[in-house]
Amino acid sequence: MKLAADANVLLSALIGGQAARVLRHPAIKEILTTETTLAEVQEYAGQLAHKRRLAVDIVLLAAATLPVRTIPRAIYAASLVEARKRIGRRDPDDVDLLALAIQLKLPLWSNDNDFENTGVVWHTTAPLLAALESK
Repeated sequence: MKLAADANVLLSALIGGQAARVLRHPAIKEILTTETTLAEVQEYAGQLAHKRRLAVDIVLLAAATLPVRTIPRAIYAASLVEARKRIGRRDPDDVDLLALAIQLKLPLWSNDNDFENTGVVWHTTAPLLAALESK
């Protein structure tokens, strides 16, 4: 299975949340994201480390080595207008990730409810893990 991943699940994986199990699951063939999403992860990783009292340098290193492939905007640019129509009012910061999921016909992995009713398959971490582990 391939997934388009949002920043919140990647940040969760960095600090050892359940999302880390998704990243390591053998049924997950590839995790894709946008440059914007990865920049958000890098921006908040240090803050999250401080908040959780974790070693900042270790969390930043983990962020830099996430097993995620970043897709250039040019690949999904044709779907940006459609994504903006579907989610732009609710959360303009999620337009790129939704466009990626639309363009590549990928399920989206996020704990953000803004992806509900956007026309793509959307998974939150707990049900995704349950589905992966039931196979």
